[in-house]
Order: sequence, then structure tokens, then C-alpha cells
Amino acid sequence: MSQELVYERGAEDAKQFARILYIAHAATFFFSLGLLNVIVLIVNYIRRPETAGTMVYSHHTWMIRSFWWYVVWMIAAGFLFITLIGIPLAWVIWVGAWLWMAYRIIRGFLDLNNNRAMPV
Repeated sequence: MSQELVYERGAEDAKQFARILYIAHAATFFFSLGLLNVIVLIVNYIRRPETAGTMVYSHHTWMIRSFWWYVVWMIAAGFLFITLIGIPLAWVIWVGAWLWMAYRIIRGFLDLNNNRAMPV
């Protein structure tokens, strides 16, 4: 006896919309270093309650947390940049934060495509 995996239409639509949000996060992150990600973040906050109880909910949470941690590290590096002695460390933090955010976007997109929830 074979079993078929049947997806609920609403869940598949939510998954497709989350894909679009990952792409939007990537595009705004790449072209504005994260400054325009706030627009996509607002959409994440609006759409997340609709996905409660699904694995897509964890992806919205993943994108939201990624954004806020990126902001924290960018601000911390900005304060270091103000001091002359902290400028090299600020650059290291900025580059590290950028690479970390790129990793989070790519990993989230790949896990969404493989139907895996994010560890949040």
C-alpha cells in the first residue's frame, strides 16, 4: 500500500510567500546592506500569525530574529567605529555580521525548500 503526501493549499501558499520573502530579504540585503530589510521585516510580522502551527512559522521567526541580531551587531560595530582604536574591530564585526546574515538567508531558503522547520 503506498501513501501519498498531500499538501494543504494554504500551507503551500504560505511556503511560496515565505520563499518570496527570503528572496526579498536577500535582494534588499545585497543592494542596501540591510537598510531596506525593514520593509520586508514588516511583512514578516504581518504574515507570521497566519502560519501558526506550520513549519513556515519558524521561517518567519528565523527571518525576524536574523534581522534584529544583524541590527544589533551593526550598531555595536558603529559604536566601535567612533573610536579610533576600535575601527579595525568594527570592520571585522561588520564583515562578520554581513557573512552571518547571508548565511542565515541562504540556509533558511534551502531549509524551506527541503520542508524543514528552522531551529528557533
